[in-house]
Amino acid sequence: MISQAIFLFISGAEIGFILFIVLLVFGADKVPEIARGLGKGMRQIKNATNDIKSEITKGAKDQGIDFDITKDVRKEIDKVKEDVDEVTGPVKRKF
Repeated sequence: MISQAIFLFISGAEIGFILFIVLLVFGADKVPEIARGLGKGMRQIKNATNDIKSEITKGAKDQGIDFDITKDVRKEIDKVKEDVDEVTGPVKRKF
């Protein structure tokens, strides 16, 4: 498992540099307004995608389509586990 999240392949120093440039271009008094606007925009996008998801789910239920993907994913995970157990079974050491 990856312990460190990668955000658009940008490191902390690069983000700091971008924030410094934004501060120079727009000034300290405009940065909070810009951040607030970006936050509102992101919230609107999140709400819109949640609305779309709920509409798709409701439409699928109305049509009788099973929309629960977790069952399919769980089946595939179980298959992979079985395949790995078959391959590593004779190699495993008992401690």
